[in-house]
Amino acid sequence: MLLSQIAESEDERIVREFAYLLDACEAYQNVSSQSTSIQTISERFMGMKAAIITNNPGLKSFGGKLGLTVFPFNDLKGNEFSLSGSSTEFVTFELLKMLGFQEGKTLETSQFDLVFVHVGAGERVNAEGQKTIANDVEYIDALVDGIMRIAQPGSEIGSRLHLSLVMSYGYVTEGDGRDLSILTSEDEMDPALSKLFPLQSYTMKGEKPRNDVRYHCPMLISQWQYAVTRVDMAETFSFKDFKEHGGNLVIPADRFLHEVAFKLWKAPKYGA
Repeated sequence: MLLSQIAESEDERIVREFAYLLDACEAYQNVSSQSTSIQTISERFMGMKAAIITNNPGLKSFGGKLGLTVFPFNDLKGNEFSLSGSSTEFVTFELLKMLGFQEGKTLETSQFDLVFVHVGAGERVNAEGQKTIANDVEYIDALVDGIMRIAQPGSEIGSRLHLSLVMSYGYVTEGDGRDLSILTSEDEMDPALSKLFPLQSYTMKGEKPRNDVRYHCPMLISQWQYAVTRVDMAETFSFKDFKEHGGNLVIPADRFLHEVAFKLWKAPKYGA
């Protein structure tokens, strides 16, 4: 969860929300102020090798400053890495190879420990701008399906692969998003009595209450790792299903990378 900012462009929002996911808000602010003191992902997480695949110029620049290896979709190792539906099999193969998986086996070494794939609705696929991502959700479905088919439970890849899918609601005001609030009617209490109830851990940072929690339109995250990640009863990637049947409840967006790094043995217990 994170607060939306007033008077920012769509590209600025995308980079800011990515900065939250990487717990790099300070680095994002330093970029804006032209500061050079930015810690890389490798420096923060025990030498973790990470990459990002995106066509967004802002993410390319910010990811590079954080030490991520940057690949545009239409130029990965000289190959056509496009977002057309027919390319998902190739994309799946390339992604797994980058992580050290090939032909159903685990290689002795891997190019990266973690790869971010950014798919943004309406973005241009190639330099000429002839195609846009018209069916971005269908593309993500096909990509996840391809990965899950290869990383079957009990397989060599399935026991070692961690997959996270994060969806942002973009710019939505609190008034527009009341139907997408994580709060329930029981949470709506008399303000005079609010101090009598304990605060949820996600509303605190250290010993101080957080002032950047967005209760409406949160980013949705689904995680899969065979025999490790807890299983919930949600069957669809939707806010309603997550709220009613999800088992992971709520964490601040800036704890996401700490959790993933912990699962990759690149961070100590992330905690709340």
